[in-house]
Amino acid sequence: MKILVVDDDPRLREIVSISLERGGYGVVAAADGQSALTHTAREQPALVVLDVGLPDMDGFEVCRAIRTRSDVPILFLTALDDEVDRILGLELGADDYVTKPFSPRELLARIRAILKRTAGPSRNRVLRHRDIALDPAAHHCSVGQVEVRLTGMELSILEALMRAPETVHTRPRLVEGVWGAGTQVSDRTLDSHIRNIRQKLVDAGCDDAIETVHGVGVRMGRARA
Repeated sequence: MKILVVDDDPRLREIVSISLERGGYGVVAAADGQSALTHTAREQPALVVLDVGLPDMDGFEVCRAIRTRSDVPILFLTALDDEVDRILGLELGADDYVTKPFSPRELLARIRAILKRTAGPSRNRVLRHRDIALDPAAHHCSVGQVEVRLTGMELSILEALMRAPETVHTRPRLVEGVWGAGTQVSDRTLDSHIRNIRQKLVDAGCDDAIETVHGVGVRMGRARA
């Protein structure tokens, strides 16, 4: 399994690459955004580790460009302290982020969690709710005949909701089910992903697909009478 590491700092690229290789992954490295786009198209990596601060085009631009052609999971590396910038990355289609400085062990754990979500053996049947059809194994979602392009993280969240559509999922339950037990995920991060899913489903013609139960959590919207 191959992972693309994109960072203009050669020392950090080396540290991340060594950590991933020790974890059993193949590594392709890029120092700028254009090279990242070239490698993404040519190498078809299983995941992209993407630095925000690149010299030619920033990580947000690279993420936008990748998302026009691929649903490959993207994990941002960011030195930014402003949570607004981290949320922007998620809204552009990133699956997760790690803030610098970080430990290679933490990065490896996040990568393994993302890959496990996107390739889990339990994803072997099509889930349906109202007009929504979700095939986790094929990474495909549709509303009627309209395809809905979801990131790996968005698909995992929608899958968790659709596997128990009548259940009100609290934030801790969703985080544990999607990210794994013991993972710290901010409410803003989860809310950003859910907002993205809702908007994509609305754009495909399915309003009120996810219902908020105030003070408790969220669930799939009930069928109209």
